[in-house]
Amino acid sequence: MEKVTLTLAEAYTLARQVLRGNGFSEAHACVLARNVTDGERDGCPSHGLWRLLGIVNTLRKGKVSPDAEPTITDHAPAIVKADAGGGFSLLAFERALPLLIEKARHNGIAALAINRCVHFSALFADVEPLTQAGLVGLATTPSHAWVAPAGGSAPLFGTNPIAFGWPRGDKSPFIFDMATSAAARGEIQLHQRAGKALPEGWGIDSKGNPTTDAQAVLNGAMLTFGGYKGSALAAMVELLAGPLIGDMTSMESLAWDDGAGGLPYGGELVLALDPARFLGTDAVAHLARAETLFAAMQRQGARLPGERRYQARQHAGEYGITITRSLYEEIAALDCKVPGA
Repeated sequence: MEKVTLTLAEAYTLARQVLRGNGFSEAHACVLARNVTDGERDGCPSHGLWRLLGIVNTLRKGKVSPDAEPTITDHAPAIVKADAGGGFSLLAFERALPLLIEKARHNGIAALAINRCVHFSALFADVEPLTQAGLVGLATTPSHAWVAPAGGSAPLFGTNPIAFGWPRGDKSPFIFDMATSAAARGEIQLHQRAGKALPEGWGIDSKGNPTTDAQAVLNGAMLTFGGYKGSALAAMVELLAGPLIGDMTSMESLAWDDGAGGLPYGGELVLALDPARFLGTDAVAHLARAETLFAAMQRQGARLPGERRYQARQHAGEYGITITRSLYEEIAALDCKVPGA
């Protein structure tokens, strides 16, 4: 299969040009382009440049605002609210981040509720800035109802990711970002595009039968990881980033979409915790104990979550990123040059 190699600057420029050409404002285009470029850079193609297809499709279906200006509210001593106004979540998060960090440092813990946002991006991008500020981060969001609960046979939950980040000073942070489904939706879509069979246990067909056919799973239902354990975590995400913050569950998001095929609409919850406020003068000693834990994991040959991401990041910085020629041409064809963009 023919490939195209791009520098990170070229990938960002391509993404931004496509987004501006379809009518996204400069602010939204820049943050979206940076996110999909970073996903590709970090070896996460399911959240990389390929996502531009869904982003533009969602706009063309009228399911996202291209120029919404987020409203940031100092809602309570430890709570920030960001109304994304029907736009993608990323600009709202970027605008609310300074206040979230300020509140976490003052109170020891703070929460950011992003409402009325369309979501597609990997959540590791939302916890990494917190670790860079020396904070512990946790983020979660529902999606569309694509995933059957354990023991069920029809979609009810979203892929409902959970991301966690732990700061490590001058070392790469400890970050994991996992779907509560057996795989991310994007992974199944990439298998479908490539005509590849899925691993067993990823999904069921529309009749509730196990299948490794990607299209059958897309028409049927995905499965949670770990059976009832993953199902319970998926339900927790629905509650935390749905009713708790006054936003949609995955089932409600899919109903709102009404068959348009747009990306999920709803809310996101981000928590930030400050070790310095929890521990005071003992913070350095206790953070060192965390390093002892990480070292013990590695001595057994275990890989720390996020390690491959940072290795891929370094490689991409030196050698660029590589995508298929067909994907490159699909992305380039999206650039319709909206007047005034």
